[in-house]
Amino acid sequence: MALVMGAADLSAWVREQATGVDRFLFGVAGPPGSGKSTLAKRLGNELGAPVVAMDGFHRPNAELVASGLRDVKGAPETFDAPAFVRLVRSLRDPTRTVRCPAFDRVIDEPVSGKVTVDPRDSVVIVEGNYLLLEQEPWSSLSGLLDATAFLDVPSPLRITRLVARHIEFGRERADAIEFAHGSDAANAVLVEASRSRADLVVLVEE
Repeated sequence: MALVMGAADLSAWVREQATGVDRFLFGVAGPPGSGKSTLAKRLGNELGAPVVAMDGFHRPNAELVASGLRDVKGAPETFDAPAFVRLVRSLRDPTRTVRCPAFDRVIDEPVSGKVTVDPRDSVVIVEGNYLLLEQEPWSSLSGLLDATAFLDVPSPLRITRLVARHIEFGRERADAIEFAHGSDAANAVLVEASRSRADLVVLVEE
């Protein structure tokens, strides 16, 4: 059974688990709008650790349009999952310097080389919706991450956050609500099904 804790206790737990190891990879998973990026950024600041986000592996919009996937951007098939798994595998080697992409919400595209992980980084935070999925190639991640947390957030709060985010980055309110209750909701169901694979459940409140 997964250990349950509050978000405020998480950095101390990670610091303890990472003591005495060359490189500790900690995964932060959860459904869309659960606050993964916010929590990962806070952990990174508290631990002096780089944050590597799965969102940096969104497929480019032109490719999504060409394949008919633009309207479900954020679903598993809209990511370059094999490339993401390869990068996480490369992070296991603490002697390497690894440059990682990040996702720019303003331009709605991934940008290469935005995050650098170097041999001084004994802890690396990896965050994303699908870190715990059981299907390949996502399922390979469980053997690469030293520990994983699943963010448990009330659905009304999560949906409110999603709608606000979509509006902030250019969607009309009606479209933002439709996307949050449509594509985002379908992805949330898929992510929730992977919850039992996490080592920790982190309770998130507003």
